[in-house]
Amino acid sequence: MQSSMNEALQYIEENLDSEIDDKEIEIITGTSIYHFRRMFSFLAGMTLTAYIRNRKLSNAMFDLLRDDVNVTDAAFKYGYNSVDGFSRAFREWAGFTPSEVKHQQKKRLKAFPKLTFQLTIQGGVDMNYRIVEKEAFKIIGVSKRVPMQFEGVNAEIEKLAQSITESQKEKMHQHANVEPKKVINASYNFDDGRMEEEGYLEHMIGVLTDEEGPFEGLDVIEVSDHTWAVFSSQGPFPQTMQETWAKLATEWLPSSDYELVEAPEISFVEDYSNFNQVYSEIWIAVKKKG
Repeated sequence: MQSSMNEALQYIEENLDSEIDDKEIEIITGTSIYHFRRMFSFLAGMTLTAYIRNRKLSNAMFDLLRDDVNVTDAAFKYGYNSVDGFSRAFREWAGFTPSEVKHQQKKRLKAFPKLTFQLTIQGGVDMNYRIVEKEAFKIIGVSKRVPMQFEGVNAEIEKLAQSITESQKEKMHQHANVEPKKVINASYNFDDGRMEEEGYLEHMIGVLTDEEGPFEGLDVIEVSDHTWAVFSSQGPFPQTMQETWAKLATEWLPSSDYELVEAPEISFVEDYSNFNQVYSEIWIAVKKKG
């Protein structure tokens, strides 16, 4: 896993000024591009697109120090459709415009080095998980497009939770007939952003059902049949749940026979009455590698 991830990063490095082909990354890693992008986000704490953008802008910084390279050359070399778009992205990243690079040499030039993954699989750490085959179901609830956030509490998800009405809560409970039959959090439709933007995802607070509806006043996600890896943990909240996410991403997935498939990532907590002993579960859809 480590070597294939690094081979993919080297391929990206060699093609920063040309087209980066998702199919080539799939060949190198032996997994889907969806799995690679999600694993990259888990391990690097940023989206793959944000990483590629930062590497391009970092290389452009050093190109612009040369007398024979101007802003237009750098913009089109690194795939921007306009000089204005390139200049805006560059300023947001560096803090000054591309045309000011040569005046910054003795002050505050910025660099973003190439990443290399060094995965260490920790032995002797038990993870409580089970593999579940689940038929198609729906998630019904209230959703919102929110910015990806890799650390801390996502304020937009907090606002989403506060926006749910008593009527919506009652309707969700009426239709919750698929395990875990609890209010869950689901993240899906991850995007890696565009060149000028950070990534966003869709987040839903809701329940699982196999009913046909209609579900007036609620959003609906159709989830096809999948194999699910279900990770359970109990301990201080939210630390224990966050540690479980970290271990499944950095230890279980790299060493298992499974890869991620495109489906909502689901989680729930059972009881907040004792914050030192909160039971939680994380559900991720997977398939056998190869």
